[in-house]
Amino acid sequence: MTDSLPMPISAPLTQAQRTTILNLVRRAARSEILPRFRALDPSDIAEKSGRHDLVTAADKAAEAMITRGLMRLFPHALIIGEEHVASHPEVLDKVADAELAFTIDPVDGTWNYAQGLATFGVILSVLRFGTPVFGMIYDPVMDDVVLAETGGPAEMLLPKRRLKRRLSVSAGGALQDLHGFVPLYNLPPEKRAEVAALYPRLERAHSLRCSAHEFRLFAQGSVDFVLSGRLTPWDHAAGALIARCAGGHVAMLDGSEYNAAKREGYLLVAATRSAWDDLRDAFSMLLDPAPAD
Repeated sequence: MTDSLPMPISAPLTQAQRTTILNLVRRAARSEILPRFRALDPSDIAEKSGRHDLVTAADKAAEAMITRGLMRLFPHALIIGEEHVASHPEVLDKVADAELAFTIDPVDGTWNYAQGLATFGVILSVLRFGTPVFGMIYDPVMDDVVLAETGGPAEMLLPKRRLKRRLSVSAGGALQDLHGFVPLYNLPPEKRAEVAALYPRLERAHSLRCSAHEFRLFAQGSVDFVLSGRLTPWDHAAGALIARCAGGHVAMLDGSEYNAAKREGYLLVAATRSAWDDLRDAFSMLLDPAPAD
């Protein structure tokens, strides 16, 4: 099957659809992302909101290629690409009402990528009315992918070696035994010191600056939790679904259900419900209203 013919979509995706989408992402990585890795000219890198929020020529070219392929395959779908949304933010207003939508983060971990660090990935998800029903996190360097769909397991595929293995979260534990990721730099400035003061109560807390690899490590059982701030559907929709399919507890910090249409709040995934409850209590200060001016 080629990627040039429109295909209907059902839930869950057919094997042919999953394979076609994965091949599209792999081709974009081979043609647009990997050739530029550690070969970017300064003119290929630009700032968005600041010097730590970057976009590169690879982000733009890979997103354009993936978008073109998805539009041929699913001509009636809403396509939500990170770089397109940067100049057309009104696209996000359509997420909740879209029967079929795709999110694309063409190079998640752009700062790492731009510095020559191999901790980056491509994230893609399928949404129905904002609810993730399929998620894919692809590692271009190693050419492997973690994926899941509603009702199924989370799996890692190694296409070249034709290997597949099922993923499962860790056993969790007490608060002092939990190791996870906290995006301190993405939290409100007035909350950062209070959140950082929690670090000694945990076994370890840090950040990879890359949601793709943070969610992959969680699904593999290598870490016990991931806290996400500054919600964006291209960063979190696939990871939330993969985390749940790997056996984790997934919810917003206020206890509500995650939906990719949400733009405010904090997504917390943890290996067990009891670990999630302990972490929710520990990070509850993030739910307090900002102090009045």
